[in-house]
Amino acid sequence: MPISRGRPNIVLVLIDDMGWQDLGCYGSTFYETPNIDALAARGTRFTQAYAAAPVCSPTRASLMSGKYPARVGITQYIGGHGVGRLVDVPYFHGLPENEFSLARALREGGYRTWHVGKWHLGDARHGPERHGFDVNIGGCALGSPTTYFSPYAIPTLEDGPPGEYLTDRLTDEAIRLVETADERPFFLNLWHYAVHTPLEAPGDLIGKYQRKAAALGLDTHAIVKAESMSAWHLRGKHVERRTVQSDPAYAAMIENLDANIGRLVAALDAAGKLNETLIVFTSDNGGLSTSEGSPTCNAPLAEGKGWMQDGGVRVPFIACLPGVVPAAQSPLAFSTPDIYPTLLSAAGLPARPRQHVDGVDLWAQWRGLSNAGRGALFWHYPHYSNQGGTPGAAVREGDFKLIRWFEDGRLALFNLAEDIEERHDLSSERPDLVEKLGLRLDDWSRDVMALVPQPNPHDYFPPEGM
Repeated sequence: MPISRGRPNIVLVLIDDMGWQDLGCYGSTFYETPNIDALAARGTRFTQAYAAAPVCSPTRASLMSGKYPARVGITQYIGGHGVGRLVDVPYFHGLPENEFSLARALREGGYRTWHVGKWHLGDARHGPERHGFDVNIGGCALGSPTTYFSPYAIPTLEDGPPGEYLTDRLTDEAIRLVETADERPFFLNLWHYAVHTPLEAPGDLIGKYQRKAAALGLDTHAIVKAESMSAWHLRGKHVERRTVQSDPAYAAMIENLDANIGRLVAALDAAGKLNETLIVFTSDNGGLSTSEGSPTCNAPLAEGKGWMQDGGVRVPFIACLPGVVPAAQSPLAFSTPDIYPTLLSAAGLPARPRQHVDGVDLWAQWRGLSNAGRGALFWHYPHYSNQGGTPGAAVREGDFKLIRWFEDGRLALFNLAEDIEERHDLSSERPDLVEKLGLRLDDWSRDVMALVPQPNPHDYFPPEGM
């Protein structure tokens, strides 16, 4: 059945650290995700959707503001800091209240607004309630839970029975909100803590994937130790790249998450809301593949979370609204700030161009009514990541992507249509395109007032005792 009104409910599911290849519908043969795969089959699966940053808080700020992270002033995960050959640059540690958030815009347009799950956009002074949400369950300054099993020690979430699993609990809370829905449209902002570390999952699922990895011969030699980390606080550590998806605990977390997405979809159906609800499913950055246990592999994409290569920023993205969004696959290239104006358009609400200045309304493209592109995409991450990435910026226009690393000013050019792995640097072969894209990146950087890290005047010296 088509939607009965021009204002669909909106469920925005944001997963933490889910890689582009972490779903069956995106090519994973180790993880099992039948419910999310079914959602993708009913809607549009976008193959070239991007997060606005390779780490979480900047992307979340971009989603709420409709702006690139550099323009908002949140370019690092909140709480992060690091120096190396370059000094760090300052950033806001909370989403500024002068940002007229997506939730505020939808609430002003008549939507009930609910946030469930991770926030990581500042403390209570910058929490979901200060940015347009009527309800906040689980959103606080934490970037990850200390544990996925109750008691959680999450200040905005009452502990459950001992051993209760966090992803199950947050889904329970989301379902309860759906069951309270009346005739007013609602915006459910479900930002799961999963699949961020710590790698914890129900024991029976972990056992299942231990057996599966062993049967497939994937239980050894999955991680390759490589170059030293560049940030001073990580000296002595090395990048450790996972070469194949095989981590049992991570696979178990994904299967549990998938089951919970299935539960939520079933609850919408039982409430008679499924056919009038736009479901958007995506991730805040690429999968964690080079450090902290390196639980996943993003191949054929290069690198992962914390890196400027596509493994750090290309993410799964599914949109589903029966009778409106077609069952299709789309190569449309777009980024996080585009979500704000697109959802306003889907809700039949006026654009707010003074707010979502970097976002482009792609609702016609999501509906399959237009093949127009959205123009160039930009990234600015002037920090050292905990995963081995170094400060840099990038621009993608058409099939070509230019990366600039700030430590030495090195430029690399890739044709993503022919070289999805970003192995073949074309900068020496196409100096004309390097100059063109470099100027585009310069102009954009000035426009968003991007801060660039400067050389560190001090040489590295080890702490006492090392």
